Amino acid sequence: MPIKSSTADPQPRYVQISGQDNVGIIVNAEGVKPGAVFADGLVAAEMVPQSHKITLSDLAAGEAVLRYGAVIGHAKRAIPRGSWVREELLDMPAAPPLDELPLATAVPAAPPPLEGYTFEGYRNADGTVGTRNILGITTTVQCVAPTVDYAVQRIRAELLPRFPHVDDVVAITHTYGCGVAIDAPGAAIPIRTIRNISHNPNFGGAPLVVSLGCEKLQPARLFSNDLPVLEERGVVRLQDEMGFAATVEAILRAAEKRLAELDKRRRVTCPAADLIVGLQCGGSDAFSGVTCNPAVGFAADLLVRAGATVLFSEVTEVRDAVHLLTARAATKEVALDLIREMRWYDEYLAQGRSDRSANTTPGNKRGGLNNIVEKSLGSVAKAGTSVLSAVASHGEKVTAKGLVFAATPAGDFMCGTLQLASMNMHVFTTGEGSPYGLALAPVVKVSSRTTLAEKWPDLIDLDAGRIATGTATIGDVGWDLFRLLLDVASGRKQTWAEKWKLHNALTLFNPGPVT
Repeated sequence: MPIKSSTADPQPRYVQISGQDNVGIIVNAEGVKPGAVFADGLVAAEMVPQSHKITLSDLAAGEAVLRYGAVIGHAKRAIPRGSWVREELLDMPAAPPLDELPLATAVPAAPPPLEGYTFEGYRNADGTVGTRNILGITTTVQCVAPTVDYAVQRIRAELLPRFPHVDDVVAITHTYGCGVAIDAPGAAIPIRTIRNISHNPNFGGAPLVVSLGCEKLQPARLFSNDLPVLEERGVVRLQDEMGFAATVEAILRAAEKRLAELDKRRRVTCPAADLIVGLQCGGSDAFSGVTCNPAVGFAADLLVRAGATVLFSEVTEVRDAVHLLTARAATKEVALDLIREMRWYDEYLAQGRSDRSANTTPGNKRGGLNNIVEKSLGSVAKAGTSVLSAVASHGEKVTAKGLVFAATPAGDFMCGTLQLASMNMHVFTTGEGSPYGLALAPVVKVSSRTTLAEKWPDLIDLDAGRIATGTATIGDVGWDLFRLLLDVASGRKQTWAEKWKLHNALTLFNPGPVT
């Protein structure tokens, strides 16, 4: 999307996304003061903070407030030109009706392929490729998590140094497995999520399994067809062992065998098409939809052109922009699949006597996002401009190539957890800042503002704020991200989250009853 920016010296400055917009986003780190005059003659009528909206024309009561060329609200009262547009001044519009959406009416033409781009990865027997070589230990129930965490500490200290070609050992611990209605329809989501995470490409093979013995989520239920392989390599059941020390030793013996297998693996040259990249926002601000998300969208288009798989998610942060996506679905069936996921979540929220408006956080609002409509329009910029090739439900393994909507809740930890059912790389954009990281896949963090990148130089991997200040274009930052992803996937570079070992806990989405 074209960006119009008032960038003349001296300051102040604002960014206007579309020529139709009647608000702009303040660029100045300290905001602008009353009486400040912009290059185009606009005068600030009051103090307006950085990343918040300033009116570019007089707005009448009831008039539509436009950003991204779309309605993000209606003025509750007259708002003079140069004023600060705040949440309390807007009425939020209704979400697009799901039964009236365009279905594959604007399918993008296939872009020219992007050839010759590769990374160094680990090939797996199932055809997937890892960007890391990790030993995974799956748990079937939270009861065993402390024991497995203890064993992992010993594996890292005592065994891992003997296997230099293995990057890490990671326990798939979670809060599921028992005390739940295991046969309820909602139970399918956490069970398939655990199963698919256990086969994440970065694990390079069947995981070890640690079970308690009496839990509802038995190994046979979790892995079914794969159980013979798992039994052959070892399922450690705590209730079969003679005490804590013996249990830990059993886990270490099984881990040593798998580490010996993994240590034989070597990186080989793989096409960029073997990447499965998950995209996510966290701590978003009004600049997220101006800088980092459009730049990620540009990189997403490059990845799709290279034959890779790109996952975007977060149902409530797509809901208000869903009409833009159903129109560019590859087929009507794909569009209807997307509508199915939106409807399911509408009904899920309604059961809890809530709706999509509950998504927006205090930090989002502090960063200039007034409501979920504005947030959604900026969020979907991560999806770039490619055709929507497929839709996956919560926790499903994605096998399609191209741009895929993988349904997840919008919470950072749940979104990342569910995307790990498929992805081998992760991109996380942030405006307010987050030290978020994942143990199973490298996380590249992209800031929306240069001030955040300067404040957190040892947490932010790429600064997209340069777009707002005019020192870089969306394409410049998009290409920078594309190349960075190839370097990180190859192990040539570490992300800050990897360096500091910042790993958030896996957080399953369980919409089913708890007993």
